Amino acid sequence: QIDHYAQRDLKKGLQLFGTEGNVGLTNAWMIVQTDFRCCGVTNHTDWFEVYNTTRVPDSCCLEYSDNCGLDNPGTWWTAPCYERVKDWLNENLVALWIFALCTALTQVIIAFKLCELCLFQQSLTRSSISA
Repeated sequence: QIDHYAQRDLKKGLQLFGTEGNVGLTNAWMIVQTDFRCCGVTNHTDWFEVYNTTRVPDSCCLEYSDNCGLDNPGTWWTAPCYERVKDWLNENLVALWIFALCTALTQVIIAFKLCELCLFQQSLTRSSISA
């Protein structure tokens, strides 16, 4: 069920690709497709609905060149991005958790050190007032 809803929402998000005010989303799709060597959410035909024609973004091309997404499907990545990213997350889940825990621990340590610094500064202020 979660996979179904996630894929549906990602496909809706494809409609915003390349539109004004959606540079971040556009860049994210380009990076994902290039780095994961994939095209579309479930396959390259997801882009046909976005462009209303049989083409894909240039980031789907096996060998990038301007307007390579207009060429034939044999020159495009065939792997679905949803599955590629999901597999990568599953393979790297332990590393992601370790990174998250280290980040949280670092923030807690910094918060305690800042509290110590504030208390030290207050004690200095009190001692200079009483002197």
